[in-house]
Amino acid sequence: MKNILITGGAGFIGSHLCRKLLKENNYVICLDNLFTGSMNNVKDLIDNPNFKFINHDVVNEFKIDNIDQIYNLACPASPVHYQYDPIKTTKTSVLGILNMLELAKSNNAVILQASTSEVYGNPLVHPQTENYFGNVNPVGVRSCYDEGKRCAETFISDYHCKYNLRTSIVRIFNTYGPNMSSNDGRVVSNFIVQALKGEDITIYGDGLQTRSFCYVDDLVDGMIKMMNNSSDFSGPVNLGNPSERTVLNLAEIIIKLTNSNSKIVYKPIPSDDPEKRKPDITLAKEKLNWEPVTGIEEGLKKTIEYFRGIIR
Repeated sequence: MKNILITGGAGFIGSHLCRKLLKENNYVICLDNLFTGSMNNVKDLIDNPNFKFINHDVVNEFKIDNIDQIYNLACPASPVHYQYDPIKTTKTSVLGILNMLELAKSNNAVILQASTSEVYGNPLVHPQTENYFGNVNPVGVRSCYDEGKRCAETFISDYHCKYNLRTSIVRIFNTYGPNMSSNDGRVVSNFIVQALKGEDITIYGDGLQTRSFCYVDDLVDGMIKMMNNSSDFSGPVNLGNPSERTVLNLAEIIIKLTNSNSKIVYKPIPSDDPEKRKPDITLAKEKLNWEPVTGIEEGLKKTIEYFRGIIR
């Protein structure tokens, strides 16, 4: 049994990670300030003797002993949330990883940083490989998240080199599934909620911008494999689904699966919105023997059922 700390553990991805690691007979400490996370996401875990929830903001120092692994997921991950307080968002990424790196160093623990495909910005290389340095606007409306995550990668790499700390970096591409927030502004949750309510489905731009959508269970499997890989491979590694589709196509699939009468409407595209996003997962296949296995309709059906249960 390992003692595992998960920051952002009550969030969308973090709650699935908590659940999977508990099933693998670990002791899990979930650290979350509940800004975007929710106790509803982990309420079924509270009575588990191997689970502990701590309300804490990673911007502030945190000390605990006997930790074997740290998954650092703490940070708002959707534009509507990370743009709410962009200074706080940057501090969460930068100060958060510094505090977790110090904790990892004091415990001689392995630490995994949940980075993002946003480090590639509006990419000039397609699909995106890990050796692409990105095309990020450092003063744009998304920069608090993009640059915060890029800086976190820098810190984790430097701690690895200077202190020989065991580290990993995963770059997460668009992920969806149960426990997504209904108001997080992400395209999958937006479309499903609008379709279930029979409202117009809002597409920003012409809908021809592309994304690659990975079901959360596949992502969590990849993260755990990266954390536990026995080689010296520390990343970064792309984790996402290389099946690329347009935003318009996604809307059409969701309308079909929900049997909705919603109409598609178009609005101006936000600034710095990437035109294309698709991971090259060659490295994940080679180093981790990982690739997603959940098809888009299978994953969307599970996500739609989740939203049916929470929308009133």
